[in-house]
Amino acid sequence: MSLNWKEINLILEELKLPGSQIQKVIQSAYDVMAFRLYGKEGAKMLLVSLSPGACRIHETFRSLPKSDKPLRFAEFLNSRIVNGRIEEALQLGDNRIVRITVRQGEKHYRLYARLWSNAANLICTDEEGLILDAMRRLPKRGELTGGRYTPDHPAGVQTFPREGGFPGSPREEDPKTGFSDTRPAKREYVIREMEGEGSFNEKIDSFYAGQGGALSLEALREQARRNFEGSIGRLAASLERLREKEQEFSAAETLRICGDIILANISAVKNGDEWLEADNFYTGEKIRLKLDPKKSAAAQAETYYEQYRRQKSGLEDLRREIETGEKEKARLEETLSRLMEEENPFALHKFLKTGGVGTSAAREQDRRRPGLSFRRRDWLIVVGRDAAENDELLRRHVKGNDLWLHVRDFPGSYVFIKQRSGKTVPLDILLDAGNLALFYSKGRNNGEGDLFYTQVKYLRRARGGPRGLVIPTQEKNLHVKTDEARLRELEQCRAGK
Repeated sequence: MSLNWKEINLILEELKLPGSQIQKVIQSAYDVMAFRLYGKEGAKMLLVSLSPGACRIHETFRSLPKSDKPLRFAEFLNSRIVNGRIEEALQLGDNRIVRITVRQGEKHYRLYARLWSNAANLICTDEEGLILDAMRRLPKRGELTGGRYTPDHPAGVQTFPREGGFPGSPREEDPKTGFSDTRPAKREYVIREMEGEGSFNEKIDSFYAGQGGALSLEALREQARRNFEGSIGRLAASLERLREKEQEFSAAETLRICGDIILANISAVKNGDEWLEADNFYTGEKIRLKLDPKKSAAAQAETYYEQYRRQKSGLEDLRREIETGEKEKARLEETLSRLMEEENPFALHKFLKTGGVGTSAAREQDRRRPGLSFRRRDWLIVVGRDAAENDELLRRHVKGNDLWLHVRDFPGSYVFIKQRSGKTVPLDILLDAGNLALFYSKGRNNGEGDLFYTQVKYLRRARGGPRGLVIPTQEKNLHVKTDEARLRELEQCRAGK
């Protein structure tokens, strides 16, 4: 549900914003902003939501969780308008654009809240309409720093599109051309009756918390259920496959016994034999073993021993993976249960947007992720320090489009750059990762080195190779010289310090 212009006017009339001091700007998610105000009627929290289906402005009586990391637009507003006073707050005509003028010292700022579900935005300009920043930067609309935004027009004037129109709309004749211009008939709006008690702001706040579209508890719980049940289901299926493989690998001891039997009967194996029938001295039963006619008896036994060693090693990895998967499944189930009991829609919305409620989602992910994590601007670089961490990162923490780097000709760490949707890895981030790959390798003392890099989806595991060993394809070369200044900056960006 969207608010109509009469409802917005009623909300502003009840709020009595002029004269209020802005004490704090809180952005709990990328599309939810709140202003902590203090005025003649005491403290209040003004909410502006740009969420589709829940785009609105009103006072909220629910606590708003803080973002786990500083968000750009909130930081900008806190640096400009905090401690400023609201001089006016009005809707421009009846087009659902609210203008709030704030005086901070000698300067005036204008905040425009455009409450259109398909094109909502919150824009800050100076007195001349120069855009200083916007909650959503929209280059195609010119809504970014340095652009201009001047939607102001006389109050009460309704603007109409000049082309098109709707069937049955009135026609107005152009005196110059004689042609009629089709314009949409003006729709009549009323203030809708809302359930509950108290002011219209209180009723609206309750409505959106309970059933008001994308930010209602019902919708958010359903979204959480879909997200988590899908993950839990996929994890359960993966665990089932791993347990089947564990059962298969549990028979590894049989391979060792086969090797022992072949060596015990080495004189009975002739060149070209395809089968060996002998006594199983462990059980006393007869056993028939498949042989490779091209191999000697000793080589046959070694083949069985090699399969035994590989499966025994793989069994340990499988059991560790099953244990990790079971813990993750239990964590997801416990988190889903907690979300189903959450009563604050803003806290639930924040969790679904950022992955955490009340704690830093990024820090929690960094804590659970093996290796070292470096957060450089909006990019995440992860370093595995040994074969075990390299293998764990490959198995659980990177995806196909993430970038993998490794120093040529020297043992060393795997370095991954986590891919961002629709973004190409910048050169300076690539050089950051390259310096880390060189620093955490045996080639560190050379001061420079060649690296290869490719996407994770172009790596394949070396069959029968050591744990974590991969063979890259479609790789590119990068020559890196150690940059001490860059490494010092990266150390300051290391997560978990």
